[in-house]
Amino acid sequence: MILIPVKDLAAAKQRLASVLDQSARTKLARAMLEDVMTTLHHWVGRPRVAVVSSDSCAMEMANRLGFEVIPDPNNPGETGAVEMATQVCVDNGVGWTMVIPADIPLIQAWELEEILKRAPPEGSVLVPADDGRGTNAAFRRPADLFPLRFGNDSFKPHHAAAKATGKACVVMNLPGVALDVDNPADLQQLISRPGNTRAQQMARELGWAAIPPLR
Repeated sequence: MILIPVKDLAAAKQRLASVLDQSARTKLARAMLEDVMTTLHHWVGRPRVAVVSSDSCAMEMANRLGFEVIPDPNNPGETGAVEMATQVCVDNGVGWTMVIPADIPLIQAWELEEILKRAPPEGSVLVPADDGRGTNAAFRRPADLFPLRFGNDSFKPHHAAAKATGKACVVMNLPGVALDVDNPADLQQLISRPGNTRAQQMARELGWAAIPPLR
């Protein structure tokens, strides 16, 4: 099962506060989530997808697109939400989980298909973020093979935890999955890359002058 944890969108993307007010950050977060979920919705033959959230917009979007919802009323953060949802999956006999974030608007269905194709019978697949620090996709079989702990520098701990299981761990670099939008430099990357997703349209409306140049 694919799990998409979604925090409170009304307070999303604080690290973009230097270039966007909260209203714009919330709209951008919702656009990115819709880009991710629309890609999954149009994926023919997709596996089960569940949104892990207590956000009303995220839950409404999931219901509209035919996805499952795992309620997250305590809103403990991404790590806690994934831990809770993983246990729900295990309790219901789900054989594997793939956790992806809600802020990767350039994700492509073929990338997720490649993850599933290369996934070992027992083991994991990890896809790092562009900066090599974060984890933008984490496949585990069995579903709770090792705990996931998200944050700015999650990839190396996840890789170490995966290898410590003694099972195969595949690391893949996938361009659409790799771009998560957390800071102004990421926002500029989103603007400059090919494509015309909802999030890209919204980011481009800001104009180049609003986004600090890459260093």
